[in-house]
Amino acid sequence: MENVTVKKSVMHGTGVFAHRDFAKGETILQIDDTHIVTDENALSEEDKNHCDYLVDKMVLMQSPEVYINHSCEPNTYTKTINGLRYVLAMRDIKNGEEITYDYVVNGYYEGANPPCNCGSKRCRGNINTDFFKLPLNLQKEYLPYLDEWFVEQFKDKISDIKSR
Repeated sequence: MENVTVKKSVMHGTGVFAHRDFAKGETILQIDDTHIVTDENALSEEDKNHCDYLVDKMVLMQSPEVYINHSCEPNTYTKTINGLRYVLAMRDIKNGEEITYDYVVNGYYEGANPPCNCGSKRCRGNINTDFFKLPLNLQKEYLPYLDEWFVEQFKDKISDIKSR
């Protein structure tokens, strides 16, 4: 956590903030995917809100990544490299800036779309959890940030987006 700090956020209670400047493409942190959930029913309602549903497992997110807030104009994305997930900078990030990602990137979950508090100029008003329900122009914008497992799992849908 030497590169980031967890503290109060205006977006959603607690957030993750850059503790130094980051260049576009730079690794901000490695995600801890070691807390695999084998029985979702054993989780508290709060913990259920802090799970990451991956293609082959569900993990209980840990600090600091559990505190990365959603933004409709994110500055990071997650990428799996050699079996490990990382948070990477989508653009240059300044020291003190809140680290955010768009929860819909690599997302395909049906369910509630809670209100969004990101305050960005591009705010969609809610936190969508299904990539394929985004407007086509935003799907195309996010294509380079999709993880390989997501592209493979939804190759027909991704191919359709690319062809339009």
